[in-house]
Amino acid sequence: MAHIVILGAGIGGLNAAYDMKEKVGPNDKVTVVSDNPYFQFTPSNPWVAVSWRTREDITFDLAPCLEKKGIGLIAKGAKRVHPEENRIELIDGESVSYDYLIIATGPKLAFDEVEGLGPEGHTQSICTVNHAENSAKAWDAFVKDPGHIVVGAAQGASCYGPAYEFAMIMDTDLRRRKIRSKVPMTFVTAEPYVGHLGLGGVGDSKGMIESILREKHIKWICNAKVTKVEAGKMFVAEHNEDGSVKKEHELAFKYSMMLPAFKGIDAVFGIEGLANPRGFTLIDEFQRNPKFKNIYSVGVCVAIPPVEATPIPVGTPKTGYMIESMVTASVHNIRLAMDGKEPDQKATWNAVCLADFGDNGAAFVAIPQIPPRNVSWFAKGKWVHLAKVGFEKYFMRKMKKGDTEPAFEKYVLKLMGVHRLQK
Repeated sequence: MAHIVILGAGIGGLNAAYDMKEKVGPNDKVTVVSDNPYFQFTPSNPWVAVSWRTREDITFDLAPCLEKKGIGLIAKGAKRVHPEENRIELIDGESVSYDYLIIATGPKLAFDEVEGLGPEGHTQSICTVNHAENSAKAWDAFVKDPGHIVVGAAQGASCYGPAYEFAMIMDTDLRRRKIRSKVPMTFVTAEPYVGHLGLGGVGDSKGMIESILREKHIKWICNAKVTKVEAGKMFVAEHNEDGSVKKEHELAFKYSMMLPAFKGIDAVFGIEGLANPRGFTLIDEFQRNPKFKNIYSVGVCVAIPPVEATPIPVGTPKTGYMIESMVTASVHNIRLAMDGKEPDQKATWNAVCLADFGDNGAAFVAIPQIPPRNVSWFAKGKWVHLAKVGFEKYFMRKMKKGDTEPAFEKYVLKLMGVHRLQK
C-alpha cells in the first residue's frame, strides 16, 4: 500500500489530489495537507478587492469535496518537511508519513524584503482571498476620499498579470463611480518595460500594454526598485539598463497595491538538495526532485530560472495551464514509480493567460514559455473579459466536482483558437 501526500490545496494541489486518486489502487491512500480548510480561486482575487466578488463566490470547503472522492484531508500547516525520513512535521507537533510527496504549496509572500510593504505595512495585496478582502475595505474608504494610486510589482516578483489586471479593474470601477478624474495613477514595476510579464514579452505585449496605459492615463516607471514604503509614500529607485540608478522617486499615494517577490515556504527553506537558495523546490525534467526521488513539485513553488537577465530581478510566472501540465506529468510519473518503472512524462511549459481589465481584457499565449517560441500571441478585447468570467464559473464547478479534465487546455485554448495558430 502506498501513501501519496499532496502538500497544498490550490490549483496545483487540488488537481494533483483528484488526478492521483484516479491513478492509485484501492489499497493506496491519497492525503492533502493544507494550512487552509478551503480552496480559493486566486485569479478572482482582483475582483474581490473592489467588491465585485465575495469570499463565498471564489472559495469552497475542501473536506466534503475530498471526502466524496475518498481523499484524506489534514487541515493543518506544515512546519517542516523531513525528506530523509519521508515525513512532514505539522505545526501542532504531529507528523504525517508518505511514500510519495507532491509539493504544491504556492509561494511564501516576501513582503518583508521591502520595508513597509504589504498588509502589515502600508500597501494592499491581492495574493490571497484574505488580503483581497482587506483590500476591499481599504478601497471602500478610498473611493470616499480619493487621491493618487500607486500599483504594480516589486523587485523579484514573478507574477505581473494580476498587477496589470488590478490597475485596469480599479480604473473601470472608478469610471463607473464617475470619480476617475480625481485619481492620478502610477504603475511601478521591476520589469524592464511594461508588457515584459517576466517572459521577455509575448507578441506585441509591450506596444499594446503601453497603448492601454496611455489610453487610461496611467503613468509608469519600469526597472523600478522599491526601497521602502511609509504611510502614504513610496520610495522608488528607477534604474538604467546597465543597472545604475537613473532617478529617485518619492510617490505620494492614498491607495497602493504592490505584488511582492515570492520565496519558497519555510517548511522546505534551506533543505539542501530539495530547495534552491530562495526556497523554491528543485525539480528535474520529470517534475521530480533530483536528490529525493520520491518528491515531486508543481506550481508556483517550483524553481524556474528567469527568462533573461534584467537590470532589476524579474521572476518567471507559472500560469494555470502550465501548472496543470506539471500536475499531469507528476501524477503519471508517480504511477510509473509505484510500478517500478522510470518516469517518462514531461510537462509542456506553455504560458496561457486571460487578464481581465474590468470591461475588456488582454490574453496571451507563449508556446513554449521560454523563447524561442512556436507561438507568441497577444490580443485584447471585450471577449477576454467575458471569457474570464465564464472560466471562473466553469473552473469552480470543475474543482467542486473533482473533474480531472485539464480545464485550461480544454477551455482557454479552444476559446482562443490557438489550435488554428499551431496549424
